[in-house]
Amino acid sequence: MHGPKPFPHSENGADVEVVEVKVGGQAEAKLGAEVLAIADRLHSTAIHLLRRLRKQDIAAGEGPARLSALSVLVFGGPKTLGELAAAEQVKPPTMSRMVAGLERSRLIEITADRRDARRKRIRATAKGTRLLQKARQLRIAYLAAHLDTLDAGELFKLDEAVEILNRLLEGWL
Repeated sequence: MHGPKPFPHSENGADVEVVEVKVGGQAEAKLGAEVLAIADRLHSTAIHLLRRLRKQDIAAGEGPARLSALSVLVFGGPKTLGELAAAEQVKPPTMSRMVAGLERSRLIEITADRRDARRKRIRATAKGTRLLQKARQLRIAYLAAHLDTLDAGELFKLDEAVEILNRLLEGWL
């Protein structure tokens, strides 16, 4: 029998197969069951971690989607609506509604583009930057409180894993 093999280690019980993928526009790579199992567990864990941390956003007074868009502007600088929608992987009409809410809250300001008056530039205000910093501090403190329950060896391993993930992300396109 040829073709993909069932993936025995899927944490969520989904059928995951041995697959061939293009990585960064390069040649195809064959991914084995062990790598796919780790990727599956990491994916699931990352989603669960982010969902738990996003609950802290409510304490900051804004929803996670609006804070995420604000984050793009605070850390990435002014953007057009299209650039912001692309960064957040949403359609422009969805981003228009988020931007309108952020503007009503005075967390962003919208100005005409210097090179093309038909285009609008969106940038975070000082109030928006402060709010994002507050939300980030709440998330970090919440996560740190849970990390504080780990023993020194576990914390060291986690720190090493974070470094490995950061190195891996540096090579992504």
